[in-house]
Amino acid sequence: MPRKRLDQVDAMRPMKQAGVISTHVLTYFVPAASSVSTGAVMLLTHFSREGFFFISACMLTYAYMDLDSGGLRRFYGRRFVAVTVPYLCWSVIYFLYLLPTAHYASAAAALENFAKEVATGYYQLYFLLIIMQYYLVFPLLMVFLRQTRAHHGAIVVVAALGHVALMTLMHWTIVPVLRTGWIREFTPYAFYLLAGSIAAFHLDEVNEWLVRHVRLVIAVTVAAALFAEAVYFLAAMGVTTVLGSGNDPFQPSVIPFDVGAIACLYLLGVSLVKPGRSRRLRAAVRSGSDNSYGVYLSQMLFINALIWAGWARLDSLVWWPLLCATTVVIVFVAGVALTSILARTPLAVPLTGRQQQPWATWWPRATAGPANDTAVSGRRLEPVAAEHAGTSDRVPDFGPG
Repeated sequence: MPRKRLDQVDAMRPMKQAGVISTHVLTYFVPAASSVSTGAVMLLTHFSREGFFFISACMLTYAYMDLDSGGLRRFYGRRFVAVTVPYLCWSVIYFLYLLPTAHYASAAAALENFAKEVATGYYQLYFLLIIMQYYLVFPLLMVFLRQTRAHHGAIVVVAALGHVALMTLMHWTIVPVLRTGWIREFTPYAFYLLAGSIAAFHLDEVNEWLVRHVRLVIAVTVAAALFAEAVYFLAAMGVTTVLGSGNDPFQPSVIPFDVGAIACLYLLGVSLVKPGRSRRLRAAVRSGSDNSYGVYLSQMLFINALIWAGWARLDSLVWWPLLCATTVVIVFVAGVALTSILARTPLAVPLTGRQQQPWATWWPRATAGPANDTAVSGRRLEPVAAEHAGTSDRVPDFGPG
């Protein structure tokens, strides 16, 4: 049956995308002399990766929790259009885009590298490969979660403890196989995929608890951030790397902050779309959500362009935090503009994951109706078409957009 549109998740998507861009901008545009402080900031922006997978799983499950064998063909057909086609198209785009500066020894070497990129994922596109692995087990996971609904709390606790143990083993390199191949790529995010799916089964209860405990959630998240930063600086000063280190993206010390940051982002989304907000703000949120997948796919076009233009050299004139903040805005706005244009061409679905839109809708209008009185609110929409409740104008049901 149709499910409600989750407006608060719409609001989360562009903010989460800004976090992804921030991580990439810090990687490329901060002077080497500021590497320690940069690492401290990146430690907190990396939560966007875990948020990506949590929200992806939550919204996909929200739309397809009743999936049975009769719906598999349609499910995988939509997943192919939503993920595989854009993945292949953007892999080709990035290969051609970077070809002039790649300096391959031969055409064969270039094609070999292209095949490797398709298999492993160009830069941020590897997230889509992980999502594809999740799709493979998704129908079985739905069967399991439906049959164990009364025990979801215990499952989350066990999964969380297992996640901490696995991240600790990976960090200490006690089990080297955990840091190789697809295991290293998928394992750090498995908990967030599972937790997101379970959250979808109890979305009203989760929403009610978070809204009722806003101050507690924020306080715990701030404390977790301070703890993660303390561990980071202890490692940077050579005191100990037992709980974490700057050169390890998967460290146990950051897990509490990642969970808290996802919760805080959700609460911020709830605040942005709560009753009483202006229609213009709601229209802007909807536009940001519509274009966020395209921003995710295209962001490295603009980051590489700025690298080639020597943008990083401006750090001699501009304080690097201000330079990076400006760069994030430029990349995000450019991504929104490009996605908005592409979404109104015949290439809309393969390049943006959206159905083709009329040009008359190019500029967001303040036409959204008032929100319902609940935090989980909005129009009733077809649940199989899009990311959060499956809207009819977006194809993907996951959230890097």
